[in-house]
Amino acid sequence: MNHSAAPILDALADYQRQGRYGFTPPGHRQSRGADPRVNEILGPALRADILAGSGMDDRLSRGHHLTDAEELMADAVGADYAFFSTCGSSLSVKAAMMAVAGGDGGLILGRDSHKSIVAGLIFAGVRPYWVPPRWDAARHLSHAPSPEQVHRAWERYPQAAGALIVSPTPYGTCADIAAIAEVCHSHGKPLIIDEAWGAHLPFHEDLPTWAMDAGADICLVSVHKMGAGFEQGSVFHLQGDLVDRNRLRECADLLMTTSPNVLLYAAMDGWRRQMVEHGHDLLDAALETAGYARRELDAIPGISVMEDELLGVEASHDLDRLQVLMDVSATGASGYEITDWMREHRRIDLGLCDHRRILATLSMADTPETVDALVAGLIAWRTQLRDPTPPDIHLPNPRDLQLDSIMLPRDAFFAPCESVPIDRAPGRIAAEQVTPYPPGIPVIVPGELIDVAVIDYLRSGIAAGMNVPDPADPSLDTLRVVARDALR
Repeated sequence: MNHSAAPILDALADYQRQGRYGFTPPGHRQSRGADPRVNEILGPALRADILAGSGMDDRLSRGHHLTDAEELMADAVGADYAFFSTCGSSLSVKAAMMAVAGGDGGLILGRDSHKSIVAGLIFAGVRPYWVPPRWDAARHLSHAPSPEQVHRAWERYPQAAGALIVSPTPYGTCADIAAIAEVCHSHGKPLIIDEAWGAHLPFHEDLPTWAMDAGADICLVSVHKMGAGFEQGSVFHLQGDLVDRNRLRECADLLMTTSPNVLLYAAMDGWRRQMVEHGHDLLDAALETAGYARRELDAIPGISVMEDELLGVEASHDLDRLQVLMDVSATGASGYEITDWMREHRRIDLGLCDHRRILATLSMADTPETVDALVAGLIAWRTQLRDPTPPDIHLPNPRDLQLDSIMLPRDAFFAPCESVPIDRAPGRIAAEQVTPYPPGIPVIVPGELIDVAVIDYLRSGIAAGMNVPDPADPSLDTLRVVARDALR
């Protein structure tokens, strides 16, 4: 296929070159009607903001710009099919869940799943068959389920419609996808990989194995995370015959907007072309920069760049080394404090932080100069640190974080509920999810029986700076639980 072409970008350029005008949305008419103050900042983007049909393409999409771009994407990464989504991988994973287990089906799931997967359980009524993550109790860090755990899950839940595993995790750690796929296929069932953090993996051999190459049936990637697309750009990849591709597309259509943003399509299309033509060299440079960052950051007193401790039989199978995870517990400070200080004093933002870690996510855009700014900022933070107070977070035994599922998430979420003071929540069934963010892995899922250890962990975490945005009461003074009358 001709990968020097970018069908959506080319169609958008043609629209502008021809001076087309639409008596259609968007109402700003390619920036003409926008406030000048908005145009000053967003003008180029607004001028490229047109309808997909009766805009980029005609009313019947006879130019096939989108389908051509999707076929090029599939060819670029070796998938059978690729579908573009403009609602993020949060939508993509829901559509994949519905396609495989919608109706009254169930899925084998790692309990370290992202909140978007829990949302999929609620939307579709899918029954979760949870597989506990492997816990590093000393570091309070979870790793993806092992092939042996997935095998035991299939023996216990042979009725499941498929399995869904998150890999890479937000920390960059990866599951043994090839072995897990082999287990699933031995049961004649598909494997879905939530690979939101792995869009770049197909394009370099020194990165962890991409899910399609490892035998997964569906994987979904967020182009904006590790690629070069706009936020919300996501791609489904599909191969084999265990999942009906028309059903997958229909499920995505049920959830997706009827007004997709052409800007997102165009950025994904252009990124695919860039990666086919230059991706290997760009990732060569990115990996070299990451190696430099790891060495320089690890030399800062009290900061330990994690690598070997993330890998092994009882840990993760592989690691994306562009994700530079740092343990800062030896400094006596929390990751929350460091992240806030870096934003305030150095104008540097860090995406993921917790009570003892910070994460620097590197990409093809980074250079030794951007790394030097990060290193200098952290050295400056370390130099000004005086008498830190370690975060007083009540870290439970990992077993206490594995709550019992009493009701289906959908049933609990839509059941009559009540808000109760947080100290009265233990012993009740959760009606809402509670998710420290980032990384966005729920500690409490609707339908689970709440215990004291989890409440102590969350309340002490919030006091130390943890962000828990999804409960109705983010301060967690109260929690929504299933009303007792609904259980009679």
